[in-house]
Amino acid sequence: MDKVSKENKMNKEINELRKKFKKYNIEGYVVPKNDDYFTEYSKINRLKIISNFSGSAGLAIILKNKNYLFTDGRYTIQSEMESGKYFKIVSYEKIINCALFKNLKLGLDPKLFTHQQINNYFLKNNKIKFLSNNLIDEIKKKKVVKSVPFFSLKDEIVGENSKSKINKIVNYLKKNKADNLFVTAPENVAWILNIRGSDGPNSPVPNSRLVINKTKKIFLITEPFKAKKLIKEKIINKNQLVSISDLPKKILSLSGKNFIIDNKSCSFFYENIIKSKFKIIKREDPTYLLKAIKNNTEIDNMISTHVVDGVALTKFIYWIKKINKKKITEVDAQIKLEKFRKRSNKYLYPSFETIAGAGKNGAIVHYRAKKDSCRTIRKNDIFLCDSGGQYKYGTTDVTRTICFTKPKPSIKNIYTKVLKGHIAVTNTDLKLNNTGIKIDRRARKYLKESKLDYAHGTGHGVGFFLNVHEGPQSISKLNKIKIQEGMILSNEPGYYKKNSYGIRIENLVFVKKIKKKICFENLTLVPIEKDLINFNLLTKFEKNYLFKYHLDVYSKLSKYLSPNERKWLASYI
Repeated sequence: MDKVSKENKMNKEINELRKKFKKYNIEGYVVPKNDDYFTEYSKINRLKIISNFSGSAGLAIILKNKNYLFTDGRYTIQSEMESGKYFKIVSYEKIINCALFKNLKLGLDPKLFTHQQINNYFLKNNKIKFLSNNLIDEIKKKKVVKSVPFFSLKDEIVGENSKSKINKIVNYLKKNKADNLFVTAPENVAWILNIRGSDGPNSPVPNSRLVINKTKKIFLITEPFKAKKLIKEKIINKNQLVSISDLPKKILSLSGKNFIIDNKSCSFFYENIIKSKFKIIKREDPTYLLKAIKNNTEIDNMISTHVVDGVALTKFIYWIKKINKKKITEVDAQIKLEKFRKRSNKYLYPSFETIAGAGKNGAIVHYRAKKDSCRTIRKNDIFLCDSGGQYKYGTTDVTRTICFTKPKPSIKNIYTKVLKGHIAVTNTDLKLNNTGIKIDRRARKYLKESKLDYAHGTGHGVGFFLNVHEGPQSISKLNKIKIQEGMILSNEPGYYKKNSYGIRIENLVFVKKIKKKICFENLTLVPIEKDLINFNLLTKFEKNYLFKYHLDVYSKLSKYLSPNERKWLASYI
């Protein structure tokens, strides 16, 4: 579909939505990116339907005569390109106590918002009306997505059985004098029960919820069909299965006086049901932190996964820099990269939609190349490629910035400052700088000396054969969660010059304890573009780091490479 057709379609759907305002007695309607499981990647994207915005985070408000799209710094350029004709693009922080319009009655679906979001965003200056029907679903019928049963992971893959995990949670409940925990994030259910599913396009999430009682009773809430393998394998029994439609009734039949819920993924709808009988004493699911600290088995699986992924990426970089002589598009490049990944029988599918941006498209932080509108990669382009895979068993995420000819000195200097920040993060003393906020400063230091910066975090947590983005840990200007042994994070400083190029260098790292020292260890094994480095700007320590890193890459990958690929990779040492 061309740009004009997309805009006409979007305008038609906005008008269809506005026609419903009178029927429901509202003056505006709020559309978030998330579905009712609050997952980042969902097969249902109502925000894209109404706004054409395809980014991973955003919220639209459609009023009678004006529309607003709230999103963050990663999507400043992209949102303007995709939605700017019909929406005023606003920085996400302005949604807090939104004062861009006042005294309006806004309609929303209570299953798609948390209590905290509703309070923080709308109630100071506007009124809310909860609608039992989702108005986007009314104007565009939801596609029926075929359900696929959940599957279980063996203990030797995950390193800890579900009984042990439930015991940890029950101990937490007792310590906090809590009777019940309502686990509403599917990835947390996946971790507790050692199950996975096929409900997300890029993550093996099992769309489900879980209630855990202090007596160790559990109830899995999902479509019964999805749990049939789990019952057969005795992961759960029939009495522990609750259908989604029966959940409200089930909650009200539970014993105890209080509940812990999750303020990130428990909807206003479910919170109200719980509050009708129970006291909510805490709003933080302890599973996030338990899940973030990987055990030795999970780390070992991630290490072996990154060898497989490193081979694919290294072969791809060699191909695109040294072998390919044809004119190819960004889409051609990402298809070729996935072909290299598919050579491994452990590869399943991408962990997110590949970002392959050449030239000015690389400056769009989360750019997505489309076949009908993508750029042909030119010899003088800086090419940014951010991609990842879901494997049996592990999750990867890596970004490399590549050049094909001698770059300008100014670009080399900026790339080198990004690299210096990347190296500084990897070599953080985690006893001294043990929170994301402190580590983030190290990443930005060299760019800031030149009054440069980037509008995204430096790193996110990563799941084990789960979501490529997970919390509670991250490396960012705000995150104060203590970085602990076993955590996996990304390390990805960058720089983006609008209409020119984008630079990002991303490895995944895990936190390792060596004697009394706590430090980051690289998981990612992919060469870092040497043709973009101004070695005069590197210290002796940084040069030694690069030598050791590439020696490690070569020693672990070389046996899987052809003689020519090996010779080329050896030139990085």
